Amino acid sequence: MTDVDRTDSPGTEPHEGARTDGGPSHAQKLNWLRAGVLGANDGIISTAGLVVGVAGATTAIGPILTAGVAGVVAGAVSMALGEYVSVSSQRDAERALIEKERRELAEDPEGELEELAAIYQAKGLSHATARAVAEELTAIDPFAAHIEAELGLDPDDLTNPTHAAVSSGISFTAGAILPIAAISLAPADVRILVTFVAVVLALALTGSISARLGGAARGRAVFRLVVGGALAMAVTYAVGRLLGVSGI
Repeated sequence: MTDVDRTDSPGTEPHEGARTDGGPSHAQKLNWLRAGVLGANDGIISTAGLVVGVAGATTAIGPILTAGVAGVVAGAVSMALGEYVSVSSQRDAERALIEKERRELAEDPEGELEELAAIYQAKGLSHATARAVAEELTAIDPFAAHIEAELGLDPDDLTNPTHAAVSSGISFTAGAILPIAAISLAPADVRILVTFVAVVLALALTGSISARLGGAARGRAVFRLVVGGALAMAVTYAVGRLLGVSGI
């Protein structure tokens, strides 16, 4: 179904999140933003834990920065590859479902029409109204009507694995810059304290944003994220301190 068919047909409106200009849907943009915030959280916590752990073993800035930069590169690549594989698998599954629906429409159009009517009837429409809606939508574009109602998919708006991978890699790197900057710019005697405070504040901010995007309770989300990040830094610092004192 074309965008013109969606918007210009009498009595029809584009569904929530649908694209009307050929660009990404609102829902897809929201998912990218949420993934970006989560990637930034990963970058902040993992890199902070790494540099604080090394700082617990040595006060020399060289090894700390080397470990931090190496962690950023490895983490960003890992995040990007993991996201690419995950989203590619999801996209393959969605395409398989779409092709299955296409075959079923070709083999049993009447049965699929009954199934579509049953979906709308389950949503509260009377049998007659549900049947009329199913017939009207099928007359416009049977394939689009069925995959939207049955699968909740738009074949022209499937998740892009490349976009997801790039977004994750960039967001991880952006988040990782904060602890590296904090620990490298702060004086040696307060280096760990400054990094700890900066990371906690950053996690409070990203936790608040992610809670708002997900419609969750802000205080609980921020608390979990801040406590988790603080615990990660405390554990890695303790490990670094232990190894540094023991001379390993």
